[in-house]
Amino acid sequence: MKEIYNSFEKAVDEIHDGATLLVGGFGLCGIPENLIKALREKGVKNLTVVSNNCGVDDWGLGLLLENKQIDKIYASYVGENKEFERQVLNGELEVELVPQGTLSERLRAGGAGIPAFYTPAGVGTKIAEGKEIREFDGKEYVMEKAIKGDFSLVRAYKGDKYGNLIYRKTAQNFNPMVAAAGKITIAEVEHLVEPGDLNPDHIHTPSIYVNKLIQGEQEKRIERKTVKEA
Repeated sequence: MKEIYNSFEKAVDEIHDGATLLVGGFGLCGIPENLIKALREKGVKNLTVVSNNCGVDDWGLGLLLENKQIDKIYASYVGENKEFERQVLNGELEVELVPQGTLSERLRAGGAGIPAFYTPAGVGTKIAEGKEIREFDGKEYVMEKAIKGDFSLVRAYKGDKYGNLIYRKTAQNFNPMVAAAGKITIAEVEHLVEPGDLNPDHIHTPSIYVNKLIQGEQEKRIERKTVKEA
């Protein structure tokens, strides 16, 4: 059995100043929103965050930005957050932009114990500056290093008390790679079930990658609502 918490504040209590956090989600889809809120209340600072993006101004990782808790972020998309833009332009936030597929693979490599890999993405651009370039079969590739973190925060649809996780549809996104690449993985689940209740063939993240579990309801905000005109 894994550590199961009934307080989000206690679930993140181990996260310390200066930690590197890997956070699942894509936009506001599949984010561990209650764990993020608990981190804001905890006030931990000088964080390095690795995530596809940084939420929006008033939700998700945007809450930590607003509270000046993030020093550096690795992300592939940052276009929905005005506070993000303000901090970057004022030199308050360090950013490393990573192509989305490369970010996913760097996390996957970190979880698999692979130190680095070669990819054609970014060759000939600023992304490749200062990095090793090698040629394979007449084509250039840039070497990218794996990403690992002190803590991983993920959100799952279902989890059993052993720590096996199932994600729901597109809410899966970066969560499996994030769960595997952290030293300590904290999973926020919508439904916590007994061992044996999950179909083994449907499990996305095996229990070996999960250290802590907590069940909670999410608001599931919509990042940008578009409706058809009447």
